[in-house]
Amino acid sequence: MDYMTIKEASEKWGVSARQINYYCVDGRIPGALKMATLWLIPKDAKKPVDGRTKQGRALKHE
Repeated sequence: MDYMTIKEASEKWGVSARQINYYCVDGRIPGALKMATLWLIPKDAKKPVDGRTKQGRALKHE
């Protein structure tokens, strides 16, 4: 399986690296692995829904 770093996921999804780190820590990216201090995210992973936005909250409550 091919993996990308937090920085690469950040650029791909258009969110901060810190937010990607939160997604990984919360287990919101299936298949993400932590190797020492580095998160490895599957290249085919989908961007998690952001619960901080109106769209994200509406999707969570459906």
